[in-house]
Amino acid sequence: MKTLLRPGVAALSAGLAVTLLAGCSSTDTDTDTGSTAPAGTPAETASAQPRLALTYDGGVLVVDATSLDVVADLPLDGFNRLSPAGDGRHVFVTTAGGFRALDTGSWSEPHGDHAHHYAGDPRWSGTDFEATKPGHVVAHAGRTALFDDGTGRIELFDPAGLADGAPEVETVTLPDAHHGVAVPLSNGGLLITLGNSDSRNGIAVLDAAGTETVRNEQCPGVHGEATARDETIVVGCEDGMLVYRGGTITKVTAPDPYARLGNQAGSEDSEVVLGDYKTDPDAELERPERIALVNTATSGLRLVDLGTSYTFRSLGRGPDGEALVLGTDGNLHVVDEHTGEVIRKIAVVDPWTEPDEWQQPRPALKVLGGTVFVTDPADDELHAVDLATGAITTGALPQTPNEISGT
Repeated sequence: MKTLLRPGVAALSAGLAVTLLAGCSSTDTDTDTGSTAPAGTPAETASAQPRLALTYDGGVLVVDATSLDVVADLPLDGFNRLSPAGDGRHVFVTTAGGFRALDTGSWSEPHGDHAHHYAGDPRWSGTDFEATKPGHVVAHAGRTALFDDGTGRIELFDPAGLADGAPEVETVTLPDAHHGVAVPLSNGGLLITLGNSDSRNGIAVLDAAGTETVRNEQCPGVHGEATARDETIVVGCEDGMLVYRGGTITKVTAPDPYARLGNQAGSEDSEVVLGDYKTDPDAELERPERIALVNTATSGLRLVDLGTSYTFRSLGRGPDGEALVLGTDGNLHVVDEHTGEVIRKIAVVDPWTEPDEWQQPRPALKVLGGTVFVTDPADDELHAVDLATGAITTGALPQTPNEISGT
């Protein structure tokens, strides 16, 4: 990997050291895990061709989201994780040693009042970002943030630059490494978590110059992030949630003394955020049956008992803001985000049990438009659920799926 950096500026405020650098990091050679050489000329298509990426033990599958046909099988050793890159084309694979950009080979380009659509062969783009302990990937407000848990380094860039293989990168380094997250803001600023290797306790917001503007340290075990309407950002705590809205951080306190809302799903069309809800601080593996619906405008928290457990890969949002939860009863639970009413249940997979190890495959969901895609590791299948009609289409997979993402 080549890394080119040029000096920037440094900011120090409220005990938070931030270093800003610019540059790019990329590779331009073939590897033993798939070609990074330029693909053949993509063909223009009559409509968008959305694609999904699914990890398995030994690689990544790329699947046509319309036909559910496997488009490519890219070998890659290790336990790999997936996140959208933010450009509607690439997916980041979090793997040993860093973040690897996967070009799904399908994208759309706006052109006045319409768009042109293209589809070609999926490939490793050749752009890799080194990290000692790669963590969360967050795309928001036209920028993407990669968080290195091992160093506290955050790499920020416009994901549109991935198509050229060398996006210009700004680097922010936190004073203490931790399992954290960073969210780019539309004003050029950045929301970051606060913590170290021993504990995590809150968030801070930096402006475009890297100067801290506000912080809150009342969030033990801060984890995860989601975005709601009006560029509202939330993070989960072990006793509720922090809400950053309109330049102010508000604490939403849960009704239980210990209540971990560590995984969240937001919708930019709704002021309500869906969160998991765990209340046993001593459990090695808690299987919660309640979810939390947090109204970021009123700071209200509503608990909904689903009558079935779920996992951190079970949460999603529908096109109209519906809260979606894939239960271990095999049903997709569609919940009204305002009232907490379970609107409907759609049977998708057979009842299943959450594995003891979080890295092991279990049914997971991904929402693209009005379709909910659900992996079925028990049968090596992928299901596409039409949320409006409840109709289900199923495709066979050559491998046992684990994580799922899409463009």
